[in-house]
Amino acid sequence: MAEVITMPKLSDTMTVGTLVKWLKKEGDAVKFGDLLAEIETDKATMEFESFGNGVILKIYAPAGSQIAIGAPLLAVGAAGETAPDAPAPATPAAEKTAPAPTAPQPPPPSTTAVPAVVAPAPAPVAVVVAPATAPSMALAKEGNRIKISPLAKKLAAEKSLDPAFIQGSGPGGRIVRLDVIAADAAGTAKIGSAKPASTPASGGRAASFFSGPIQEERTVPVSNMRGVIAKRLIESKITAPHFYLEIEIDAEPLATLRAQLNAGLEKSGVKVSVNDLILKASAEALRKVPEVNASWEGTQTRYFAAAHVSFAVALPDGLITPVIRDAHEKSVFQISTEAKALGKLARDKKLKPDQFTGGTFCVSNLGMMGIPKFYPIINTPNAAILGVGTSIIKPVVKNGQIVVGSTMTLTLSCDHRVVDGAVAAQFLNALKQLLESPALLLV
Repeated sequence: MAEVITMPKLSDTMTVGTLVKWLKKEGDAVKFGDLLAEIETDKATMEFESFGNGVILKIYAPAGSQIAIGAPLLAVGAAGETAPDAPAPATPAAEKTAPAPTAPQPPPPSTTAVPAVVAPAPAPVAVVVAPATAPSMALAKEGNRIKISPLAKKLAAEKSLDPAFIQGSGPGGRIVRLDVIAADAAGTAKIGSAKPASTPASGGRAASFFSGPIQEERTVPVSNMRGVIAKRLIESKITAPHFYLEIEIDAEPLATLRAQLNAGLEKSGVKVSVNDLILKASAEALRKVPEVNASWEGTQTRYFAAAHVSFAVALPDGLITPVIRDAHEKSVFQISTEAKALGKLARDKKLKPDQFTGGTFCVSNLGMMGIPKFYPIINTPNAAILGVGTSIIKPVVKNGQIVVGSTMTLTLSCDHRVVDGAVAAQFLNALKQLLESPALLLV
């Protein structure tokens, strides 16, 4: 009997998944463990495996569509068997017609003292595309700017096509995906062809370095990841009463130790970052002040026996926090190796759920971007998050003398339901002691 396979829940916060691409097609035979598709959740892109044997009778959801948990993906059964009926397939996320507008629904009753007011997300702009006609030199230009959709621009780059030679059929002459496909088939827009004469900017003025719009005006549907981030941050700010502390540390000992380690271990391929040392120091500071290694659970506070330290990794459409489990039991070098591996998986969207869930404390570092200090929002249910700023060269007082020194500001955002000011201050002072005497991290 044919079986309809539905969208599984691949992460704890997932409500919908984006079907990135199918790895099999209708009529293909599959067996247990075969990879069927790649599905993007709110956290990562994951491979979806077959849990049985048979033939793919029907695929209900096209690539690029967003599918709710429990909605049908495909039917698998015996060869020649009729696929069961299923609801209409989801509309592809790219270049789709916008749904009819509906009245915004009131939010559900809030369980907190302050109600959350969230504006409904705007519907994506309707784009109706038609196959491009024979290529001509009528360009989709606005001043000196070529009007092209992000998807068409990416496709043109993949096919080595010059958008200047592609005629747009979209609104206002905008180049869309089908225009790129037609130009590729015609072979008239390859990079390296003679460029058409550029047209002067409006008013006869020569285009200057600062002319033109800042970017193409557009609306972009909210991704799964961005939507979950927005929801989690609103919940954190509304439910967790934040307070903030900061402390300035002498950054020279940390920089000196790091330079010595990397110089001595260069032939071994080991390269320790400042962030690796801070992750280790955070775990040891949690050992000294364990009250910070906790979370609020409504009727009780949970205190954790292990320091599972997560760290923020920036992605094009948001961020994710991979977790170094049992960081208090690992050496700086183990943490460094694991952090690099997890960071790469995060940027490739290949993290597994157990690699980004279960953290008990979080570190967010913007020092490498030149930010002197900032106050991050708590990654609930954690009770605190550490913000790491950049090292700053400035005059400091040492041994009664004003000399040139290097300092770093650390900030701690705390959930006041769990952590009081005195406890947070003890944690920052313990962290300061460890980072100003970093040899202790190697013991």
